[in-house]
Amino acid sequence: MSQDLYELLGVSRDADADAIKKAYRRLARQLHPDVNPDPETQEKFKEVSRAYEVLSDPQKRAAYDRGGDPFGGGFGGAGQGQGFSFTDIMDAFFGGGAGGQGQGGRGPRPRQRRGQDALIRLDVELAEAAFGVTRELKVDTAVVCETCAGDGAAPGSSPQTCSTCRGAGEVAHVQRSFLGEIRTLRPCAACRGFGTIIPDPCRTCSGEGRVRSRRNLTIKIPAGVDTGTRVQLTGQGEVGPGGGPAGDLYVEIRVAEHEFFVRDGGDLHCVVTVPMTAAALGASITLPLLEADLVTDGADSDLETQTRIEVKPGTQSGTEQVLRGRGVPGLRGAARGDLVVTVAVETPQKLDSRQEALLRELAELRGEQQADDGSVQMRRGSFFDRLRDKFNH
Repeated sequence: MSQDLYELLGVSRDADADAIKKAYRRLARQLHPDVNPDPETQEKFKEVSRAYEVLSDPQKRAAYDRGGDPFGGGFGGAGQGQGFSFTDIMDAFFGGGAGGQGQGGRGPRPRQRRGQDALIRLDVELAEAAFGVTRELKVDTAVVCETCAGDGAAPGSSPQTCSTCRGAGEVAHVQRSFLGEIRTLRPCAACRGFGTIIPDPCRTCSGEGRVRSRRNLTIKIPAGVDTGTRVQLTGQGEVGPGGGPAGDLYVEIRVAEHEFFVRDGGDLHCVVTVPMTAAALGASITLPLLEADLVTDGADSDLETQTRIEVKPGTQSGTEQVLRGRGVPGLRGAARGDLVVTVAVETPQKLDSRQEALLRELAELRGEQQADDGSVQMRRGSFFDRLRDKFNH
């Protein structure tokens, strides 16, 4: 290798370790045999790798700068490739992750980890969903162990550095290949990759740092929620292993069916049944509002719990009246929906003799009396009169 090692990597002679590593990564991505199988390129990759092996090792770099042989036997001798790590190739492609923690590697994994999110379902009445409600819930979840305060060690003891990996959380396994020694890192089996061991685990939580417990929780359901709406409570989920931060708690709402109102988005629908005579003559009806469900019996309230609607004379079954702003409030202060009232005209099913006589008299006066065969005799020309009047107007 007659070319200057610094020139091979494209760095200056006073380049620091980070600059040398970045230069090698860039070249390795271009020249690696898996990327470029050309024999000449493969030879170039070997030269670049050997140059990096020397310049990344402080002792070999110092020997090279003094004009000596950093391998002690020449690049073609028995020492060729010794110390060259497969980790460096992985660094070139993945930016680190196989080396030690101080050199961009994984390092020991923390005992403290974030807890899982939790989901519970809450049944509420329609009025509670519409106007909001505060509920007290009992939640079974994981909480920090009070005995060990989350570190998993019995009182008076503490986690100790693992003697196998010396706190690194990983151990190296070395194999020889055509590239030299291939060094891979695996999680330490003695400490399970934590870098520490707990010689005397807490007896309350068995070293987990958390225990199962039931706790009370106050939740405020905002106005306007509907079935399927999820309310997020940040940090109210399960505490993580090792006393790690808690996840979030999601409360999914399920709205019960109402005996009178039917919800459609922000609107409410209801059906008011009126007698045939009321539909014919007109009437004023007192209609309960959804707010009435929020008032307990005998309690004073400033809420408007009812309203009046007017059934005009001659109202037909299926007629709708829309009461603006009497529906469900929208989430986050959005406009309130409407209340749609549908009138259903009720026809009497049982008549006494007096009622039947009066109805027959009314039918005769209106020209709607029945013939002997049961058919209704309409007033002559009434249909054509209405049709003519329609076109005349």
